[in-house]
Amino acid sequence: MRIVLDRVDDAFHFEAKNEEGNIVHIDGSPSIGGSGEGARPMQLLVMGLGGCSAMDIVLILKKQRQVIDDLKIVLEAERHEDRTPATFKNIHVTYNFKGELDQKKVKRAVSLGIEKYCSVTKILEESCEITFESTINGEPVNK
Repeated sequence: MRIVLDRVDDAFHFEAKNEEGNIVHIDGSPSIGGSGEGARPMQLLVMGLGGCSAMDIVLILKKQRQVIDDLKIVLEAERHEDRTPATFKNIHVTYNFKGELDQKKVKRAVSLGIEKYCSVTKILEESCEITFESTINGEPVNK
């Protein structure tokens, strides 16, 4: 993997480009002089957790011939603000599915996706607690 960051302005705005040419904007918070033109690095880690686990979960459910009409993932992260670096204390992930899905298959796919297959989870769980839940059409999936 190769990522190249180019500085965009004289503050903290960068463009990160991967080998395929996809660009992600990264910026600092306004409190340190950033202009809000991109996600902050810690936000990118949380986004990576959501994206990585989502891909694993969707792949598992597709193999089981489950049709997902929609999937919205909400991640809430809390950091240790009293220390430097301000690492994550905990991250909670909620997977909100829509469609005619088998509850047992969704439960298993989410569990496997986040606990076994997601590489980002494996990195982050070394330093913080990661919890998760899921819903189908607004109803909680039994744990």
